[in-house]
Parts: sequence; C-alpha cells; structure tokens
Amino acid sequence: MSKRLVKINVNGRAREDAVAEHTLLLDYLREQLGLTGTKRGCDGGECGACTVLVDGKPQLSCITLACRCEGHEVSTIESLSEQGRLSALQDAFNQKLGTQCGFCTPGMVMAAHALLQHNPDPSEDQIREALSGNICRCTGYVKIIESVQAAARTLATGEASSIPT
Repeated sequence: MSKRLVKINVNGRAREDAVAEHTLLLDYLREQLGLTGTKRGCDGGECGACTVLVDGKPQLSCITLACRCEGHEVSTIESLSEQGRLSALQDAFNQKLGTQCGFCTPGMVMAAHALLQHNPDPSEDQIREALSGNICRCTGYVKIIESVQAAARTLATGEASSIPT
C-alpha cells in the first residue's frame, strides 16, 4: 500500500498527512481526522449523505480520493458551527424540523450551505435543484426546503450570524 504526503486545508486548518493513494476522502475525514459528521451512506455516490464542500462546491466524499484534494479547501459539517453554536442554517434545520432520523442531514446542510453562499435568496426550484443529489427517506423534503428558506430569510434580515465561508 503506497502512501504519500498530502497537504489539504480542512475546515480552515492546514494539514499535511500521510494518506494511502486509494483512500477515499470520506475515510480520510472520518478515520484519520475523526470528523464523523460526514456520513457513509450508499458508498456509490448516489445518496449525498457524504457531501462535503471542496473549494466551496458540493462534492461526494465517498467517490473522491483524498489525494485528489491536495491543495484544496475541504469543509465538513463540523466547520459550520462557531464556538459550539449552530450556524443559522443548522439552527433552521433544527427549528423547522428539517431533520428526522438525521442521517442525511450533514449532506443536506452542506449542499444547502453551498447554495446560500452563492445565492442568498434562492427560489424553491433553486433549492430543490441544489439538493437534488441528496436523498432523504424520512421527511419528504418539505421540511428540508422550509429549513433552507428560513435560513435564507434569517440571513437576509441579519437576525443571526452569517453563514461562515
């Protein structure tokens, strides 16, 4: 098993780790860094539970090699809270019941976070499109969409801290 040193910025922290060339980003995050918020779902890039952001764009970590992220910024669900406080988006998911079992939630939140970074006032269709790569088997998506809409309203009115970039 061949390893190489990989430099990746994870959640705002520069890292340099020895990583086996075949290691998936999901496994690197969960097993090597202990960032277990990113979930293993289908293992085939179909459910979106493992969604993280790579340079601000949603990426499925279960089909991305960690080595391919060298020199890039990777953000996980753990990056959104500040000093133990939920971000406006995380709080909206909590308040609007966008979470049922919670398994898909980290991937949904990260996909929604990427959307709100680029489009702070998305339409319902734009939210649905941004979340189209994420599957939820519990909620029927209504509460998830309402959660993203509520977060967008909160951020627009300045009632909460802005979504960190």
